Amino acid sequence: MEPLRSSDPARIAGHRLLGRLGAGGMGVVYLARTPGGALVALKVLLAEYAEEPGFKERFRREVEVARRVASPWVVPLVDADPDAGAPWLATAYVPGPSLAEAVTAYGPLSERGLRHLGGRLAEALGEVHRAGLVHRDLKPGNVLIAHDGPRLIDFGIARAPEDRTLTATGMVVGTPGYLSPEQAEGRSGDGTGPASDVFSLGCVLAFAATGRAPFGSGALDALLYRAVHDPADLDGAPEVLLGLLGRCLEKDPASRPDAAEIARELTTDGPTGDAVASQGAPRDEVAPDDAVPSEWLPEPVSRLIAERSAAALALPDIEHTLAPAGASAETPGSAEPADPETQASSGSDEPGTRESSAAADPQDSRPAARRRFLLLAGGAVALAAGGGGVWWAAARDGGSGGEGSVASPRRPVHTVALHGDLSGPHQQTGRAQERGLRLAAEEFNARDDAPFTVKVKAVDDGGDPAVSARLATELADDPAVLAVVGPTTDDTGQAALATYDAGLLPVVAVSPGTTALSLQGFRSFLHARLPDAVLSVYASNYLRGTVRSSKVGIVVDRSAGNYGTNLGSSLSNSLGSVDYPSVPEVVSSMRRDFTTAVDSVLSARADSVFFAGLPDRAALIAATLRDRDFRGARLSGPALLDDRFLKLARDAAEGWVMVATTIDPSRKPEARKFATAYRRRFQEAPPRFAAEAYDVSGMFLTALAGLSAKNRTRQNLLAAVRAGKYEGITKTFAFEKNGMMVIDSTGGFLWRVDQGAFVYDGPAPIAF
Repeated sequence: MEPLRSSDPARIAGHRLLGRLGAGGMGVVYLARTPGGALVALKVLLAEYAEEPGFKERFRREVEVARRVASPWVVPLVDADPDAGAPWLATAYVPGPSLAEAVTAYGPLSERGLRHLGGRLAEALGEVHRAGLVHRDLKPGNVLIAHDGPRLIDFGIARAPEDRTLTATGMVVGTPGYLSPEQAEGRSGDGTGPASDVFSLGCVLAFAATGRAPFGSGALDALLYRAVHDPADLDGAPEVLLGLLGRCLEKDPASRPDAAEIARELTTDGPTGDAVASQGAPRDEVAPDDAVPSEWLPEPVSRLIAERSAAALALPDIEHTLAPAGASAETPGSAEPADPETQASSGSDEPGTRESSAAADPQDSRPAARRRFLLLAGGAVALAAGGGGVWWAAARDGGSGGEGSVASPRRPVHTVALHGDLSGPHQQTGRAQERGLRLAAEEFNARDDAPFTVKVKAVDDGGDPAVSARLATELADDPAVLAVVGPTTDDTGQAALATYDAGLLPVVAVSPGTTALSLQGFRSFLHARLPDAVLSVYASNYLRGTVRSSKVGIVVDRSAGNYGTNLGSSLSNSLGSVDYPSVPEVVSSMRRDFTTAVDSVLSARADSVFFAGLPDRAALIAATLRDRDFRGARLSGPALLDDRFLKLARDAAEGWVMVATTIDPSRKPEARKFATAYRRRFQEAPPRFAAEAYDVSGMFLTALAGLSAKNRTRQNLLAAVRAGKYEGITKTFAFEKNGMMVIDSTGGFLWRVDQGAFVYDGPAPIAF
């Protein structure tokens, strides 16, 4: 539990707040005392969500479902007011850890513990299903551990099987890694029934038995694919339970047992002979404590529950805190701003923050110390922010853009932040984006008609997701920051976006490639590039149309993780959808030799090869193809657009083609003015992703300039960018409701290796 913040009220609807149990995308959960003195977990919907009917309706539904389900293994609802200005609900407080926390910290459960856990959760699901509902989000984090058994929580997305108002065909609802195949595929024909919860229960029990998620970890799209196609990882689970787990995890819903069958099997066949509480029995009719297996939990977990129970009972009373001016004392206020941390020491390599005027050269100001697919294709509505027509990059064309140009001190100052990897493995990309932002800000500040001055604040996560999360909190808590460009990578983006979303801080990313960042429903996130999975469309068109390949060899390198798997499977699916012949080969990460894979695709008469992998291993397959004197097309994704590939592959890299999402501004007519300004400012040619960062920075500044001074807020800026269409030098920027970029003819680009260098070849073919 965390202490209350100064902005938190003392009471909500008569409940005295004692501390914060957590905060998520929709609200804050407090530990509170009821007027009668009982401890409850009090969940409050954030004010900005309360104003949106969809989120308020979800909250109301959670209250209704909690009232309908009666089971000793479901956390009971104590009180609620879904119609309050800040809707809230209170459930009984369970002072134990979640199953996720317990297993992660102390290891898997024993067979006895698994039987008790699974039997009680099956009983809980039985009551949910008898109420005509499906939970839809059963996962280790939604199971709390008490001394006598588990407690199921969070009915926010529970629905009747036939109710599809929360979903549409292709929409994924729930937590990937614990979703059933029918959820992962977004099936809408028959709805998602009780069998889906049974699959999720199998996943939860597999996690509790092995300490691992049954379908691994990584990008969401990879988890969805594995749930549909791959067997679950049950290695290490008790042999006697493998049969039941296997039936729960059947891909076909009709082959899975129902909740009652699972409860019977787990509680009657076990070694303990423990009595089982009848399903639906009142709390006081449940088997007494001596019927609970005394050793169902590891000793450290039992001790943790006891310690938390004692600590909760010993909580002192608190003084009343005043709500912020203008806020009701009965509703939570805004998050307490964090004190900014700065470091000015030299000689340290720690990631961190650097803040400067837009005119500062990042090379001069860089301190030695730093702190820290669901793609809905189609046309976006081209509404202007604050007027009719289409945005144009006025910031780019106005003023001299000269070095050191500073706006009038009478202008208001607004900050745009760069969140990137400026010192880690992807520092070249992060620094390119920082310079693109700085150049856009300098040019904007040099305009005589600029309505405000732009200040740039750069934060360096060093490529570390943990640092990324901390820096996101710092930026979200800084009221001067109105927008963020970044983060640089998939992993650092995943770590930061929930925090940015909670603060409704607009953030636009130009380099991360996974669809996972847009599948989670973040309102403030804009993905200003096509994801890697979509690039397979351009690759397919290039191979079938441009080079006229008759059969494509697809080599997927396991060492590339989710990137390789997603890229390869997406191309395979794209070719398969038009019945185009392909030869897939998968290479183990343990192998350093691509000879077998290459010989296999060539013996199948493939006349082109697509490699789904990373630069270091690409050099190996490139050398093998050269040794085989292969003359056909050799194609790969954006990861190969890396100098390491040129260095390692040498002459074997010659002729390779990459499908990517970045341009060479020196070779694109619309971007030549930018390229010239960049060379003059930084004494070098613009690297990849500098122009894209320049574009999205200009997009933010143009939208902000279209708002009146009193309306320049994060929320209004986000609304303006989402509703508008921006003509950049690299591409046209328009966004779907889910924050994904609209697909058009300028989303993908071709690069090739010519005489040992990467050469930009223009837009990739959008159609064939």
